[in-house]
Amino acid sequence: MTNAVSKSIYIYSPSGAVRDRGAFRRGVRRLVKLGYEVEIDVDALTAHQRFAGDDETRLRAISRAAASGADAALISRGGYGLTRILDRLPYSGLASAIGNGTHFIGISDFTALQSALYAMEGCTTWAGPALCEGFGVSGAAGEENDDIMEDCFNDLLQEQGEGTGWRQDRYGLAITEEPLVIEDAVLWGGNLCVLTSILGTPFFPSIQGGVLFIEDVAEHPYRIERMLTQLLWAGVFDKQKAIVFGQFTEYKLSGHDKGFGLPKVIDWLRARLTIPVLTNLPYGHVQTKVLLPFGAKVDLHLSGKDVMLYWGDL
Repeated sequence: MTNAVSKSIYIYSPSGAVRDRGAFRRGVRRLVKLGYEVEIDVDALTAHQRFAGDDETRLRAISRAAASGADAALISRGGYGLTRILDRLPYSGLASAIGNGTHFIGISDFTALQSALYAMEGCTTWAGPALCEGFGVSGAAGEENDDIMEDCFNDLLQEQGEGTGWRQDRYGLAITEEPLVIEDAVLWGGNLCVLTSILGTPFFPSIQGGVLFIEDVAEHPYRIERMLTQLLWAGVFDKQKAIVFGQFTEYKLSGHDKGFGLPKVIDWLRARLTIPVLTNLPYGHVQTKVLLPFGAKVDLHLSGKDVMLYWGDL
């Protein structure tokens, strides 16, 4: 698949240092093969300790991404680094760039920037892939570029995507009679650990009547539940219209758990809420993932175990 109309992508590194330069190069080649014009930030491969440059370097990279005029600003990878500079982000520059048509896209640590930018400026950004993990797969056994993710990415840049749908797993909520319809709800969320880390700060969005989606990687179910309880007792869930579990991957249960796993966590949360708790959203640290507009108004339709999210032409 190539693009009928060429679009530009700016690659920058606001969080962790890129250690896998092979994945970085493969990701750039893949985007070029898909028909995109790619510009790489001068410090995209800079490293300082575990970060992609010191704080000043990464702040300048974010400012350059905002000033790039690109159709999309795509992070190279997640990791850690944004929460420590949230008080210094160029919010007005980012908001201006978004207003002029630049789509900011990322995952994992990028949740911190998305949350803060919505809290400060009310801007919509996109939960989606990063360069290395999304487009830079090695082609080894069991690894290949994901068509669904790439199609969603292309739809966004070609201004064609207006929603997404999926089927819940066996732990999902099923509606067997009248379909459940939630209208005009703000879609928001992302990485559960990052969201929890900024709770109680000015950078945590105060959203009433939202649809909150969550995902995480390498977090045991008891740690997932512990983070959920923090959001629960803080009253975050009480303000939402629905909670949507994405993909929670790369954790390992042990004999000590005695049957305690993620389904038990979902049951525990569902028993304490009066709003729908849905499962299996194709988003997270997995190859097959959709792109989601953080901060956009959406309609959610649930029929049986099938879910549709509509956000229309953004």
